[in-house]
Amino acid sequence: MKTLVPDDYSERIRSLRSRSGLTQVQFAQKLGVSFASVNRWENGKSKPTPIVWEIIERLERSGIGVLDDKPKTDLVDLKADTCLSSLAADFSARPDLVRAVVEGHRLGYAHLCNPTFAAEMSLIDPLPHQRIAVYERMLRQPRLRFLLADDAGAGKTIMAGLYIREMLSRRLIRRVLIVTPAGLIGNWQRELETLFSLEFRIITGADARSANPFLGNGSDRIIVSIDTLAGETMFRCLQHPDVEPYDLVIFDEAHKLAADREPDFHIRKTDRYRVAEALAGIHSDNQRWQLTWKAKHLLLLTATPHMGKDFPYYCLWRLLEPESLSTLDAFNSYPPEARSQHFLRRTKEEMVYLDGRPIYPMRISDTLSYDLTQGEISEQKLYDETTEYIQNFYTPMSVMNTTAAQLAKSVFQRRLASSTFALKRSLEKRYERVTQYISDINSGKITLKQLASRAKRLRDIFDDQTADEEALSDGREANEAAEDDIISGVIARSIVDLEAEAVKLESLIRLADQVLDKGDESKFVKLREIIQDPKYKDEKLIIFTEHRDTLTYLVNRLEGLGFTGQVAQIHGGMDYQERQVQVDFFRKPADQGGATYLVATDAAGEGINLQFCRLMVNYDVPWNPARLEQRMGRIHRYGQKHDPVIILNIVAGKTREGRVIKVLLDKLERIRKELSSDKVFDVVGRVLEGVSIKSYIEQALTEDGAEKAVREIDERLTKERVQRVQEEEKSLYGCVGDVKTELPRLREEIERETYRRLMPGYVRRFLETSIPLIGAKIDGDPGDGFSIKAAQPGALDPLLPELDRYPNGERTKFTVNKPESNSNLVFLHVGEPFFDAYREYICAKFAQDALRGAVFIDPTAGEPYLFHLALVTVVRKADPGQKAFSGTQTLEYRLVGLKQTENGDVRECPVEQLLLLKGADGITPSSARLAAGSAHLIEAAKAYLFES
Repeated sequence: MKTLVPDDYSERIRSLRSRSGLTQVQFAQKLGVSFASVNRWENGKSKPTPIVWEIIERLERSGIGVLDDKPKTDLVDLKADTCLSSLAADFSARPDLVRAVVEGHRLGYAHLCNPTFAAEMSLIDPLPHQRIAVYERMLRQPRLRFLLADDAGAGKTIMAGLYIREMLSRRLIRRVLIVTPAGLIGNWQRELETLFSLEFRIITGADARSANPFLGNGSDRIIVSIDTLAGETMFRCLQHPDVEPYDLVIFDEAHKLAADREPDFHIRKTDRYRVAEALAGIHSDNQRWQLTWKAKHLLLLTATPHMGKDFPYYCLWRLLEPESLSTLDAFNSYPPEARSQHFLRRTKEEMVYLDGRPIYPMRISDTLSYDLTQGEISEQKLYDETTEYIQNFYTPMSVMNTTAAQLAKSVFQRRLASSTFALKRSLEKRYERVTQYISDINSGKITLKQLASRAKRLRDIFDDQTADEEALSDGREANEAAEDDIISGVIARSIVDLEAEAVKLESLIRLADQVLDKGDESKFVKLREIIQDPKYKDEKLIIFTEHRDTLTYLVNRLEGLGFTGQVAQIHGGMDYQERQVQVDFFRKPADQGGATYLVATDAAGEGINLQFCRLMVNYDVPWNPARLEQRMGRIHRYGQKHDPVIILNIVAGKTREGRVIKVLLDKLERIRKELSSDKVFDVVGRVLEGVSIKSYIEQALTEDGAEKAVREIDERLTKERVQRVQEEEKSLYGCVGDVKTELPRLREEIERETYRRLMPGYVRRFLETSIPLIGAKIDGDPGDGFSIKAAQPGALDPLLPELDRYPNGERTKFTVNKPESNSNLVFLHVGEPFFDAYREYICAKFAQDALRGAVFIDPTAGEPYLFHLALVTVVRKADPGQKAFSGTQTLEYRLVGLKQTENGDVRECPVEQLLLLKGADGITPSSARLAAGSAHLIEAAKAYLFES
């Protein structure tokens, strides 16, 4: 029968090596494998082979010494030293060495001392709603199947990071898979690494083509985009029989795992939803979506769980409890107390700081109108001529594919409203394509019918997707590629129509060039007024546009005003690393060489947090309200220190499209003020009852259409309707209790936790007392910045592999205090890679001394006693009757201190007991008899642990 390597293999290997008093290098030599292999096993980066695991199990039972009795093989190095596991306690070791080992183990299980240990070791201070969600709702569940639905900007990534860090510290999970929209993968990796010292690997389609990214090194902590994972090649990698199950799977923006029911009751599932079904353990009849395993823990994150339709909302819940919620009727009858085990939602109004102040600052939105220039060569002339072009050349009577024509209208309308430069670029692209069509048809290469049949399935990316879903497309934004396809896809009904269109396009391009040559685009003049306004002096400013061409225009114009070297930019043609470089440039103070302005497309609308800035300008206003909310959410979110934040929208108020947009934005702001709530922006789509903003703008091609759109918006978008939607949400999601009422209790708990913290005091003490033991020394102040230097040659050699993970300039710069966000110091704490490696090195190096034992003096004791340190694993046996618990499950690890007197009485005592005692030079006369009988007392203590 094939030997199975258990889930807790890394912990068991580390424990065996520690008990044996071997370094990773020595242990590797014993087994005849490389040091790197042992290092990867202990860090959970790879598994030993079944053959090696059989040997490790034998060593666990019989001790390292059994290797001495076997002939040498290629696998096992037989040069064994002392059999440490058979070493008798003689209490001859130095007390400081024994104390260092005990403290090293105690720090390794620090979560047992402080139940909110992840908050202590991370570069965050969790907010009240975050503490409640993670520590009172999520961590208390042995099997997490949870939908976390707090409003946007609440810090759901932080809550997920806290949960991951706590579960890893408790050794309850090892493999974590995070699935996000494409635009968010970089943000997830960055926040988990910088805030929680958690290294996650981003995988792409290229990784699946070259190897299986779910196997071997680096596969335990993965971030992947949902569309990449849904791809056939990548999902096939996940289906490989050697892939180990992921303990925890997180889906961000989970509402995009779309499934719905058609009027004929046929259920339509997207590939995204099928991926989620497979990982949740829902069987599929289609082999394409079958997995032989399921994730034990499943966490769904979304700010919009209910998008106005009941069935898709139910489909999300079905992922959490597939058996209990197999039908919509079962979900509708699911009791509230059961739902509360799986669901939590906090609104912006409920989220407060510990002192009761609201987390979200006031948000002021203002729409600034500008007039188009007038005259024979003017913006008004270009607007009128372009509108006439759209109306005449994109009608059902003049084209062969009406869908493409309708989408092309939207493209030109958007670009006309964005900038003259963006419009000109689209006109040029259309002209190039039309003239190519004319040439190909005249030469006989192709016919009009063939052109029409080749047209791609077209869609409006701006309307169908939000910014976080847009992926890089050959160095272009996804919307750029889609717009090019749309512009190319419109085919006129005759060669004569194509030729007439080419003439009109030439005229429009010439007019656009003339308008640009005049140099005073009225929209940019309005932006310049904002920049030069004294009340915004020295302010950082974000400028959003939908179009990369407009971004290019704005960057050039700003630099032309004298701001060269002060303008950062982010667009969808950049990968997430390039975007972060630009964010860092923008974050840096201007007087230190940082940017004053950030010009961004909607690629920065999600996944990039800019709360260090409070002023935003929408140079063009998106027609998709979700995109508008995403933009505002970059600065109006947790962590924003300024109050208020200001959103300025620039609109050509006298154009038909501009009038519709201005009425909409002004109405939204008026309702926001009346209700004192920003929720109006979140629910505008539902309030308009299925009529998209885009459709209103498209109506505005004519004066009658614009008037009709304005009337409908005024009638539909009312305070009463917004309130009704809010009440529907309350009824749908239920009431989870006001965070404010919990603040007194939380403040008391936090005060108590202060006394249970191990950092920085205990970490500092451990370093200061243990570093000299290995022949090294501390240079500097552990609280302000220090380095570790070798006092003896080679003292730090075993730690060099871990030091190599840092840039050269940071290798010797450590601190035990939480550093400032811009600090280059490495924060040493439990969970930080170098500190964990150092702590394990101390425990292994002096394990032999710890097993021998030492003598300590307890001035409060009335009689001698033995102190034992034990690691206890709590396991729940398999229950075949319950599918969720069909396998053996490790519930927790406990580090236990035992106090045992000579008469055999055993009781638990604090693990830190030993740290309070002074070491003795040797066995005292009063403790000699206890020491002599220690062997049978040790066995009795083991029996006590098993029984209790």
